[in-house]
Amino acid sequence: MIKSKVNEIVNKKQLKTKPNIIVVSKKFSIDKIKLLLEDGHIHYGENQIQEAENKWSNVKNQYSKLQLHMIGKLQTNKAKKAVNLFDYIHSLDNEKLASKISEYENELNKKTKLFIQINLGHESQKSGIIFKDVKNFYEYCTKDLSLGIIGFMCLPPINANASDYFIMLKEAAIKYNLPELSMGMSSNYETAIQCGATYLRLGTAILGERSVIG
Repeated sequence: MIKSKVNEIVNKKQLKTKPNIIVVSKKFSIDKIKLLLEDGHIHYGENQIQEAENKWSNVKNQYSKLQLHMIGKLQTNKAKKAVNLFDYIHSLDNEKLASKISEYENELNKKTKLFIQINLGHESQKSGIIFKDVKNFYEYCTKDLSLGIIGFMCLPPINANASDYFIMLKEAAIKYNLPELSMGMSSNYETAIQCGATYLRLGTAILGERSVIG
C-alpha cells in the first residue's frame, strides 16, 4: 500500500522528468517503512539529528544505496554529525553553518549535496536566506568554500498561493544554473510538480499521520 502510494504520486502527471520523493520518516519507526526499504526506495528525510542517528546509523550499512536527507533546521553545533550521517542537507541558511559544513567535509573527507534554503516570504519565524542576499551567499558558498550547492529549497507561507513561490524558486534556480528544486510537501506537492520540483518532501501523504515512536 505504501509503495503503491509512492508510485501513484510520481506517475500521477505525464512528466518528462519524474521528481524524487523524499519519504519524511520523522516520528516513524523503521518497521513502518521497512516495506519501502526492501522494495528499493532510497530517499528518506529527517528533521532531528538525534532521531536520525538512532534510526538510520545501522540501517545505512544494510542498504548501500540509501540516501538520507536533512530537511529540518540545522544548528551549527550539530553540523559535524549532519555531514557524517546525511547525504543531502536541504536547510543551508547562514554563513556560519556553511563554514562549519565546509570544515567538517574536509575533516571527514566527505562531500554533501546542499540546498540553499530561501525565505521567499521574508517571514521572521522561518529560516532561510532572503531573496536579495542570495547572490552573495551563493558566491560565498561556491567560490570561498567550494561547497556542493545543487539547488534551492523553500517553504511557502501558509495560506499563500504556493505556485507563486515555487515559480520564484524555479526562476532563481535557472538564473544560477542549478538543476535541483526541493519544494512541495504533502499539502501542495501537485502544485510543486507542475512548477518543476525535482525533490518532494512527503510524510503524511505516504505514511499517514505521525505518532510517537514506541
